[in-house]
Amino acid sequence: MTPWIEAMRLRTLPVSIASVTAGCCAVKVYGHVAWLPALLCFVFAILAQIASNFANEYFDFKAGLDKPGREGPRRGVTEGDITPRQMLIATCATLALACAVGCSLIYWGGWWLIAAGAAIALGVFAYSAGPYPLSRHGLGEVGVILFFGVVPVNLIFYIMTGTARGDVVIASVGAGLMAANILIVNNYRDREDDSAVGKTTLAVKLPPKAMIWLYYLNGLLGVACFLLLGGNFDKWIWLIPAGIYWLVNNAIATTMGRLKGRQLNPLLGMTALNFLMFTILFYIVA
Repeated sequence: MTPWIEAMRLRTLPVSIASVTAGCCAVKVYGHVAWLPALLCFVFAILAQIASNFANEYFDFKAGLDKPGREGPRRGVTEGDITPRQMLIATCATLALACAVGCSLIYWGGWWLIAAGAAIALGVFAYSAGPYPLSRHGLGEVGVILFFGVVPVNLIFYIMTGTARGDVVIASVGAGLMAANILIVNNYRDREDDSAVGKTTLAVKLPPKAMIWLYYLNGLLGVACFLLLGGNFDKWIWLIPAGIYWLVNNAIATTMGRLKGRQLNPLLGMTALNFLMFTILFYIVA
């Protein structure tokens, strides 16, 4: 089971939980959170992310972009622990299970959610496969902002309130920016390996210091966007989760500049947990 657990990339899974929690924060500001659809959203998000991680490992292997002994977490397919066929089957099975869970949300959100679910399923593959894989053209962070921020937050808000709001859209972008910092750490760590095999991530395109500053900026803009929810700037208590997040975000960004290679792996989990901690604290004080 160890290679499969590694392929799930457990360090990054809190970002799915945080994205759904961010949507629940928006709902709480304006209404009442319904816990059954919220729970289904949590399960769907986690399964979809695992499917995306599996797909990334499979398609990067097929494209020759992974090599044994890489700086990042061990890749089971590349190292021979998992066959490519097994990984492809696991990808499709996990995605199918996610879709089954997502279909249950039709009861609350309506039949149009089938189209939304299909778009999310395509996004699982678009990151690593297709005619223009996002991860190989410096657009991985854009994909994260979309599928870990804009899509989940607005979908959850609509499912539970039946409406859409401009400030929720802005907050969803903020959530996406905070989620994108996880990929920034990942690609910053892998920039030398990726450059050697022709995988053009944003970290390959930009200087290392620019990626660190982007990490700082994403955290700042992410929090600022999220604090627009409800337009109530007089709620000073909202500054508590924002301040804690920003301090941790800065500490991680500063640490990034002093580490390289495998030393950066713990920062992936720390970034994901910082995002999750922010959304939980925000939900508590909202």
